[in-house]
Order: sequence, then C-alpha cells, then structure tokens
Amino acid sequence: MILQCFAALQCSIVPHHPTVRLVHPKIISPTPSSSTITRRGGLSSALISTTFTLLLTLTPPSKSAIAEFSELPNSGGVKALELRLGDGEVPADGDQVAVHYYGRLAAKQGWRFDSTYDHKDENGEPIPFVFVIGSGKVISGIGTAVKSMKVGGVRRVVIPPSQGYQNTSQEPVPPNFFDRQRLFTTIFNPTRLANGEGSTLGTLVFDIELVSLRHK
Repeated sequence: MILQCFAALQCSIVPHHPTVRLVHPKIISPTPSSSTITRRGGLSSALISTTFTLLLTLTPPSKSAIAEFSELPNSGGVKALELRLGDGEVPADGDQVAVHYYGRLAAKQGWRFDSTYDHKDENGEPIPFVFVIGSGKVISGIGTAVKSMKVGGVRRVVIPPSQGYQNTSQEPVPPNFFDRQRLFTTIFNPTRLANGEGSTLGTLVFDIELVSLRHK
C-alpha cells in the first residue's frame, strides 16, 4: 500500500530558492478492491494515502535527480529517492557527519515532527544534526541512508518501523516536549499496536541533506 502511494510521487524543483517549502503534488490513490475492507484497514489506507500529499520542494540538484524510489541494499526495507546527487565524499563507519533533515510521521497525515531548519544558533542560522556513523545512537534507517550518500546530496527516505524508533532515547529527538510526546505516544500506542496498526504508526519519512563529514 505504501509503495503504491510512493510510485506516484513527483519532485518539483524551484530554481534559485535557498529554502525548503511545502507543495501539494497529485497522488494516485489505490482503489479499494471490495466492500469487505475492515474499518481498521480502511482507516490505515486513508492515513497512508493522505500522508504523502505533503512533499518538499528543495533547491536545484547539482545533477539529474532519479525520479523513483529504490530499496537500499542491506537496509531492512529503507527506500530512497535521490532529490539531489552529491559530488563529495561518502562517509564510513566512525566518520562524524552533519546533516539537515525534515522528519515526518505517516500516522499523522505527514505531520512534520522535527526539522533542523527550526534549530537556530545565536546568529539565526540553522544548526545541523551531528552524529557518528555506526554509533548506534540514531535510528537505523537514517544511519543506513546517510552512509551511502555523498556530501552535498539530498535524499528522501521512507523508513519502516523496524528501522525507525525502537525506544525513546534514539536520535533525532524533537527538542519540543509536546512534539516528543506526540511522536512517541503515537508510535508506541499499545492499543493500536495490538490492533495491528504498527506499520502505519511507525513509518517515517525523512528528507536528508548530507552537509559535511569529518574523518576520525
């Protein structure tokens, strides 16, 4: 179901625009096969279909973008769409990387729960998220996605629950208390998990830009 939604995505590029803004592309929604769809299944389908009506328009790519998602090797099901192909180095285990990201939650209609562009320093400049490749401190899907990027690249990744948040201490963690609560009470909702909604609750979408890396 999720992959059918992603197959219809189109990336819109706005020349010479240094910031990221929301657009509303058309999405081809799958047609229900019969009237026997359960109430829970219907709700899950509606959530997934609505989630991806919120997409991001990024700065012009340095090279041609590949307009389709593909599963990253040995990623546990993480799928990536190249929005801008980088031309710098590729990080390895132990390297310190700095990234900018937009994080969204499928279960809340594409709710953006965090963005590094909202984290500003004393000069009002956005502060990138810094972590060490292979440290295990970030969710697996982000570590895997960044490890195969080149500096300067921008990648949209769809992270399944198994490669997303497994506990509330994994980064990146929204700095706002209420955003953290909303994120974690949604993903780890015991009632909805028991109802089989885990794949809807825990699916994440991140737009990630690899800003720089430093060898250690």
